[in-house]
Amino acid sequence: MATKEPSNSTLHEASRAKKDEFYTQLSDIEKELKHYKNQFKDKIVYLNADDPFESSFFKYFASNFNALGLKKLIATSYAGSPFVGGQISLFDIEGLKTANKKEPMKIEINEVKDNNKDGAIDLSDVEWLLKNDKNIATPLKENGDFRSNESIKILKEADIVVTNPPFSLFREFVGQLEEYDKKFLIIGNTNAITYKEIFKLIKEDRLRTGYTNFNVGMFFVVPDDWEKFHHIDEEGNKIARVSTSCWFTNLEVKKHKEDIIFFKKYKGNEGEYPKYDNYDGIEVSKVAEIPIDYKKAMGVPITFVDKYNPNQFEIVKFRKGDDEKDLVYTINGEQKYPYFRILIKHKKL
Repeated sequence: MATKEPSNSTLHEASRAKKDEFYTQLSDIEKELKHYKNQFKDKIVYLNADDPFESSFFKYFASNFNALGLKKLIATSYAGSPFVGGQISLFDIEGLKTANKKEPMKIEINEVKDNNKDGAIDLSDVEWLLKNDKNIATPLKENGDFRSNESIKILKEADIVVTNPPFSLFREFVGQLEEYDKKFLIIGNTNAITYKEIFKLIKEDRLRTGYTNFNVGMFFVVPDDWEKFHHIDEEGNKIARVSTSCWFTNLEVKKHKEDIIFFKKYKGNEGEYPKYDNYDGIEVSKVAEIPIDYKKAMGVPITFVDKYNPNQFEIVKFRKGDDEKDLVYTINGEQKYPYFRILIKHKKL
């Protein structure tokens, strides 16, 4: 069963209604997290915008607790989640699940052993812990919102935050992580790159995109009352594709340390690169066409961010010319306003 995919306008409406709390699929988490395994050893991981009873983030980190060498895993749920007690529960635990429907919870895991004696350490052992250790899952006194005093206290203890925060609160969420100097790996709208607070962090090499292809987007489990979705999976969950979604992190990402290989030259092809009317630089409409021999500023699409190597390029500014108006160039007497250009320069020329 399928219906039309949600449009950007639909997503904006969801953001305004605070219904942008999509749940990430385990397959997408596994695909991204496999690149960071050595960065999680001996770390306290905090999942602070998820419901641990419903979240695939919790499923991933709990089942891989020993493989990643975690020191501690903490997950909190919050009041008002559209998924609480919903269709993708990981555990059916008498008492805990009932409590989870009524109030936000915290789950804290310090060790995972082969408690069920089946010869393997996996999610079933985590379920055993939840059923048999009353100290693992406890109610929160506040509402579980990441901005609450209780959640901030937990955040201060953590080393790395991993989650899919509501897109509508992305600026505030990242701002909090910056304030408390935390490492993070989170999902956001690709358009967040255009936010001045986020772009500043990218420019200063304090935030970068992850490994998942910037242009592909991801599929998410959405609430039952979500009207526009892509398909229904084998477990009956509604799945919506959000094409404008990607991973953001301040962890090390190898691809951002690799030089992008280009072949085109500016000299001899000047006619293919219009000069801006309000800035001393040229328009480059495709990242692949960045000339290898142009020393001044070049305006490139925001997709450049997904390949950006700060050792190869300098990000000069975003979108604006010297007059602080949008970049513009003129062809045959007609002014052109390219969409969201980033001005960059080669560092090695």
